[in-house]
Amino acid sequence: MKKVAVILSGCGVYDGAEIHEAVLCLLHLARQGARYQCFAPDKPQHHVVNHLTGEAQAGSRNVLEEAARIARGQIKPISALKADDFDALLLPGGFGAAKNLCDFAFKGADARVDAGVLAACKAFAAARKPAGYCCIAPVLIPHAYPAGVKGTIGTDPGVAGAFAAMGGEHIGCAVTDVVEDEHYKVISTPAYMLAENIAEADTGIGKLVKRLLEM
Repeated sequence: MKKVAVILSGCGVYDGAEIHEAVLCLLHLARQGARYQCFAPDKPQHHVVNHLTGEAQAGSRNVLEEAARIARGQIKPISALKADDFDALLLPGGFGAAKNLCDFAFKGADARVDAGVLAACKAFAAARKPAGYCCIAPVLIPHAYPAGVKGTIGTDPGVAGAFAAMGGEHIGCAVTDVVEDEHYKVISTPAYMLAENIAEADTGIGKLVKRLLEM
């Protein structure tokens, strides 16, 4: 039975992990017979957003504690993630991937990645183990792999340009499809970068998870 490490970035599209994407990832893993363990950085999230209004609000929340909502409490800090214990890696999207796992949302191509997250992603890359990145999470790919690695964030020209500036080769992709770099065993899908509903996000994520487990 394949075992997959899943990195979450909080809980909620605007300041954490995109809940639909995270749940779809876990559901497809379970339906295809894989086991998974969720992880998240144990640190304050960048800010707290009122998801009713879309406005930032006062207060502080912890990324690991928030992500535990999605994982039903079955989650560990990113420091406990050892690539040797898993067959593959999977990262759902959400603005938390660009705010808490790295600071791409604020610095674009000059982004820096959380040290624990970067170490984990690089460990899977170095071990030649497959990894899947959804939605905005592919901005992490150029940091974890050598220059020229292929990936997609959909069709947004600004984000695609930043992906290229960070060293990756961006490939435009429909919401229902995936982009695979066969050499580095990394696969990505646009999900809610393009999806207009949960069904569209599900199609691409389903393909990504299926291929991830095949790889």
